[in-house]
Amino acid sequence: MTGRAVVLAYHDVGYRCLSVLLAHRMDIPLVVTHRDSPTEQIWFANVASLAGSHGLPVAYAEDLDDAALADAVRAAAPDFLFSFYFRRMLPPATLSLAPRGALNLHGSLLPHYRGRVPVNWAVIRGEGQTGASLHYMVAKPDAGNLVDQMAVPILPDDTAGDVFRKVTVAAEVVLDRSLPGLLAGTAASRPMDLVKGSYFGGRRPEDGRIDWTRPAADVHNLVRGVAPPYPGAFTVLAGRPARVLRTLSASRPTARPAGTVYAEGDRLFAACGDGRALPILSLEVDGNSLDAAAFRKLLGDEALASEPGRS
Repeated sequence: MTGRAVVLAYHDVGYRCLSVLLAHRMDIPLVVTHRDSPTEQIWFANVASLAGSHGLPVAYAEDLDDAALADAVRAAAPDFLFSFYFRRMLPPATLSLAPRGALNLHGSLLPHYRGRVPVNWAVIRGEGQTGASLHYMVAKPDAGNLVDQMAVPILPDDTAGDVFRKVTVAAEVVLDRSLPGLLAGTAASRPMDLVKGSYFGGRRPEDGRIDWTRPAADVHNLVRGVAPPYPGAFTVLAGRPARVLRTLSASRPTARPAGTVYAEGDRLFAACGDGRALPILSLEVDGNSLDAAAFRKLLGDEALASEPGRS
């Protein structure tokens, strides 16, 4: 059995999940995506290009207010409405235009990490796993009945980018294995217990400021949770702007004050608030990447973070 679907999609998850729908030969009368922002680093696949290569009509969310979007969906007369990393909440009136269901793929193991940037939050909070969840959309974000989900591990030195790639694959698998049941009308779903879950808001680049008084594990989790392609964790060393882009979880004892970044042999370390030092794999000062030798030449054997800030 086939189905007709309006797809609202963006980012890698949107690209891969649209690919799944195409592989299942779904009738897609409309794809709604976002224009890439000139202020955002675009490192992910383009949904509009995929849709265009298959001759699918494309509209941009930035051109449509809620009423216009509802009109476009209504005109497309879909059975299903799918949202894949679409950056806008849909009002209940729009959701109701899909008689066989409006579904969303979320990048966490719902009901945990409902809300914004769930992969980054899971890494920053030191979780050992996350995943992808397919659920029905309701007025409350990420709260409708759960159809399926798949877990992926978060390894101790995984960055948010590493984890996002795993979550993208999990999203593809979950959608692919759920579609036959959805199309046949036999897919089971279950309510979420939101009391047992969690909700997080968005993050801003300035939230990446390192608080060196925190334990080494917390600093490491922040660094990897905002590591490139995200804006990166930052501090100030000897009055110079600096970004700590990669660290290792294998910290070691140190007597140096928290916030001291130092060279030892051919390696760099950063002292944290619990008396442990993180190995630094990638450090930028004044926009320039520094290894241990370049660090010594610029700052000496060690430099103290003058603005420890907050994480």
